[in-house]
Amino acid sequence: MSITRDTVLRPGVYHLPNGLSIAKDGVTLDGNGALIIGDDFKGRGVSIDRRVSVTVKNLRVARFYHGIWVNASANVQISNNQVTHTHELPSPDTFLDVWLPREQAYGGGIFLSGVIDSFVIGNDARHQQNGIMLYGCNRVEISNNDASYNSGYGILLFESSENIVENNTADFCCRVYAADASGERYHNGADAAALVIMCSSSKNIIRNNRLRSSGDGVFLGGFHRDQIKVPCNDNLFENNDGSFSPNIAFEATFSRRNIFRSNRADNCAYGFWLGWSSETTVEGNSIKHNRIAGVAIEHGHRNTIVGNAFERNGVGVQLWVNADAQRRTHLFREFYPECADSYETHIVGNTFVHNDLAIHAWTERDAHYGGPRCRQFNIHGNRLHDNRVGVLFERVRDSLIRENVIRANLEAGIKLVGCRDVNVEGNEMD
Repeated sequence: MSITRDTVLRPGVYHLPNGLSIAKDGVTLDGNGALIIGDDFKGRGVSIDRRVSVTVKNLRVARFYHGIWVNASANVQISNNQVTHTHELPSPDTFLDVWLPREQAYGGGIFLSGVIDSFVIGNDARHQQNGIMLYGCNRVEISNNDASYNSGYGILLFESSENIVENNTADFCCRVYAADASGERYHNGADAAALVIMCSSSKNIIRNNRLRSSGDGVFLGGFHRDQIKVPCNDNLFENNDGSFSPNIAFEATFSRRNIFRSNRADNCAYGFWLGWSSETTVEGNSIKHNRIAGVAIEHGHRNTIVGNAFERNGVGVQLWVNADAQRRTHLFREFYPECADSYETHIVGNTFVHNDLAIHAWTERDAHYGGPRCRQFNIHGNRLHDNRVGVLFERVRDSLIRENVIRANLEAGIKLVGCRDVNVEGNEMD
């Protein structure tokens, strides 16, 4: 059925295996609560191809490959629809491929490709594999949607920049993957996440979202499996809750200048995993009760960790350089020679209470160990109370530990192993 003028559907259930197509610019389709149903999770419920100023609202869509599909369009508004039960891969035998191009994209509720200056507002995109998917989209506002209880991605940004993702809920986006044929080992997550940001998706604003209990809260990746650099830079994450992930609340790798401010990253394996990233700011976040570490950065540089509350983590902040013998490290160093060392990280004005290790930095040894490659760390103005160890440096050089309040740590306030030129001055210690 092609729609060429403003249309209001009568309430009811309609079996439309070929879906609806908006065939003219400036058209509004008001579903008025009607439900359209497809066959065997194939095709598209609503298609909008190369259109301008189209609105789809108040429609219910189910059992298509993509519920609402929009391509190469502008000034589109998708609002107050319920799009659910679209095509879903069987579980638990598929680990998700986060690098799939748009031509091979998984099924999902709302799919946008090459869309600009548009709105996805107030939709229900729950109970399927993927809720809202953007490929090559710019200046799209995604707000007040619920994309929870999906087995893949709540919201996906792929090659998409300058978008706003605000006031959405995407809780419990997770899957269980059988890690071996015996069925005795499983991976809880399998690259499912509440919010996935991939392949040169930059300058997005991610604010006031609830992204809890998912494979990851946020999964941002800037390096392609085909060994291509596709950094996701200059994104702002503010006042989001990525807690209760079995893996990571906020992951951002191989990218630069991302800002994480006033978020909650509690009760995960890691609060923040920021490997091979640089010029990242982690500011004013709640980072508590994470099993392994609050902030973990391997081979990072010029990062700033300021004004955060670290409480009851395995490690508060850990910074390190992997051993050269590791194959993946060799590969990454070919593409990121500037990340061969870990350096110029500033840890300033944070509170560390009841962690096992508050701050741990180290250079791993291997057969070709050439000395400390962790360097130029500035640990300044922090409060480190009631941890097992306050600061543990192993094979670190040219660093400062100064003007911190370091009290009542069980084993040691500051412990240096194999370090050189580490200046410890002006700290209050007992």
